[in-house]
Amino acid sequence: MADVLRVLLYADLFGMLLIAILYLRKRKLSTLAYVLWGVLAVLLPVIGPYVVIASRPGKPASRG
Repeated sequence: MADVLRVLLYADLFGMLLIAILYLRKRKLSTLAYVLWGVLAVLLPVIGPYVVIASRPGKPASRG
């Protein structure tokens, strides 16, 4: 049972990190800013992705 919960926890953390990375991809950021926001999302695995999305770093990338 503990193994199943551990797998679910890691899957959830990976999913939240993926959501943060996909969100950052749509923002217009410098390479350094992209790396720093990504590191924040990795180092704070529970609240990091929420902080990244809520703070809306950079400007929206232009569509087209």
